Amino acid sequence: MTSPPPWISIVIPIKDERDNLHPLTNQLTKVLGELEQSQSAPFEIVYIDDGSTDGSSVLLDEISQQTPEVRVLHLDRNHGQTAAFDAGFRHAKGELIATLDGDLQYDPADLTKLLPLTKDYDLVCGRRQKRLDNLIRQISSRTAYLIRNAVIHDGIHDTGCSLKIFRQSVIKRIALFHNMHRFFPALAKMYGFSVTEVPVQHFPRAHGTSKYGIGNRLFAGLYDLIAVRWMQKRCFRYEIVNHQTKSADPPPSQLQ
Repeated sequence: MTSPPPWISIVIPIKDERDNLHPLTNQLTKVLGELEQSQSAPFEIVYIDDGSTDGSSVLLDEISQQTPEVRVLHLDRNHGQTAAFDAGFRHAKGELIATLDGDLQYDPADLTKLLPLTKDYDLVCGRRQKRLDNLIRQISSRTAYLIRNAVIHDGIHDTGCSLKIFRQSVIKRIALFHNMHRFFPALAKMYGFSVTEVPVQHFPRAHGTSKYGIGNRLFAGLYDLIAVRWMQKRCFRYEIVNHQTKSADPPPSQLQ
């Protein structure tokens, strides 16, 4: 008997997060296991190993063997977070697709804050209430927010929060390019999808090191911002109007 597809897929890029993998998996399976009781389908966790070199690759395979809900994709080398998300999206089977970082700075239990809004919105984004990043990351994120909203007007305060839930239809519609994960809300709105924000918790990083700073957040982001603005001005927004069409063949009643 074929098992039903998962009701939700959790897609998580991993780059050198060995010490976080077991506690993150335990937190997720606990939260999702409780939610599964109200669903008629299982859940899945999709880890994407983005060229890790700290032993995360081997540990991910061990976790997948021990935890049936876990699947692991290994990229051939480090391609960046957007590429890892793209790979995860293409292999995710759930009607809902949630994203999360592997750094334990988010509480998986906050998924329960986002889930109710998926009934009314196509993309629900977390918004960190009390950010516990270092000063450089906070300054770069604040500056990026001001510039981004001035240019593309996405109305989202915290696109850097990785805790999001998409409907599968959003994932199928948007095209991803390098660094485009920073613009998920803008890309969704560009195609007419509804987007909202929900306050979530934020914690300091306990293990490992951040992969981002001023150099690869602010300056690289300005170049990508221009690309998104270009896309906004030139994307197709047509709809198919359902008109009755004439057929060359007579209706079945006339063929008798």
